[in-house]
Amino acid sequence: MAEKLFSPEDRKKIIEAIRNAEKQTSGEIQVHIENHTSDDVMDRAAEVFEKLGMHKTADRNAVLFYLAVEDHRFAVLGDCGINRVVPSDFWANIKDKMVAAFKRKAFTEGLILGIEECGKQLRAHFPYNDKGDINELPDEISFG
Repeated sequence: MAEKLFSPEDRKKIIEAIRNAEKQTSGEIQVHIENHTSDDVMDRAAEVFEKLGMHKTADRNAVLFYLAVEDHRFAVLGDCGINRVVPSDFWANIKDKMVAAFKRKAFTEGLILGIEECGKQLRAHFPYNDKGDINELPDEISFG
């Protein structure tokens, strides 16, 4: 079900949102979608974060958007480099925008809103450097 929730066109839109957000910031963004988790959603997101090697970015500024679709749960998890510099309500604000769209069953829109907001906000702390910034993580959506 996880892979079927997003059409090929939806996936392209999400990947494009990741690429556009990463043009504003040196931060790295990934999306991981799976059907179900029996773990606490934040614990599972942390596990996926590590499995994807997201903790290995140079500035520790990666963000994972994790969805467990059958459970209707999701998490937005940022690395320690981000958490050191953003306000305490940073993640809650992003999640609130996503929840509003998810409640309307606009899952692609919700993810894109979260990704766009994340890129805008991270720009202040981790600006994009066109002379030396490299894409440290794949932009593709991963499925579990």
